[in-house]
Amino acid sequence: MRIVFMGTPEAAVPTLKRLVADGHEIVAVWTQPDKPSGRGNRIATSPVKKLALAHGLTVHQPARIRTAESQALFASHNADLAVVVAYGRLLPAGLLRAPKRGCINVHFSLLPLYRGAAPVNWAIINGEEKTGVTTMFIEEELDSGPILLQRETQIGEMETAPELIGRLAEIGAELLGETLAQLDEITPRPQHDRDATFAPMLRKENGLINWSQNAFAVERTIRGLQPWPNAYTHHQTHRLVVWRAKAARAELSNAVPGEVVASQGDDLIVKCGGETMLRLIEVQLEAKRRMSVRDFMNGTHLKVGDALA
Repeated sequence: MRIVFMGTPEAAVPTLKRLVADGHEIVAVWTQPDKPSGRGNRIATSPVKKLALAHGLTVHQPARIRTAESQALFASHNADLAVVVAYGRLLPAGLLRAPKRGCINVHFSLLPLYRGAAPVNWAIINGEEKTGVTTMFIEEELDSGPILLQRETQIGEMETAPELIGRLAEIGAELLGETLAQLDEITPRPQHDRDATFAPMLRKENGLINWSQNAFAVERTIRGLQPWPNAYTHHQTHRLVVWRAKAARAELSNAVPGEVVASQGDDLIVKCGGETMLRLIEVQLEAKRRMSVRDFMNGTHLKVGDALA
């Protein structure tokens, strides 16, 4: 089939690779514009663009896709189908109607659960035991189109959002290959809005740890908010990101949430809500590198009774 591929981050790369390997004609690749990145503000290209150029594919990076010019360009590809994986923009009706067979999205959740911008993150934060990938026809309303195929997977006990996204990206590429191979035989299933849950865009304030929550919820937040905005607290006036931690149950009736109850060697333990505590394993103090708690403790005078907030 003649396919326009639309995607931007690393999570979209496996699906583009699969389309190329399956012999589809990729008539164009649309990805987000290059932008400054890192401390030096060097112009960075998206992982999808790098792969597309390596395969000699035509790349388009319009800053706006709702203009008449962008929609005319999209229509000029004369595509049978568009495949969208984490492109980063909602497609207007003009683009959705252009391909002969419509637009298919590879979405990293078991729709109608977790419609929205951050389905993997919120599935972890909310304590879901499983998630998955859905292929679906795209309609104008966010993530609401008819479902084609789905595949589920268990969420690992200590799995972070980047780790899970990496797995789902590979599952999604395989599922998209199966979807296109069976497209004429699949009967799309409508979604029911009554069953929908939502996964809104993450914000920096989502990362501030609430030590009054039970430690298991805090641990899920730490895993789910990577690589941004990260779960963080404050030691004195400095921001302290927590990268790895382990929750446990414990009776600490004399301590208050956020209070350090152990501070020696590899043990940095903080009281959380209810009868729970959190053992910090890997942290990053503001303007410093990521490090083990032992290394952090060697350079920080943090003692039992101190409070994180």
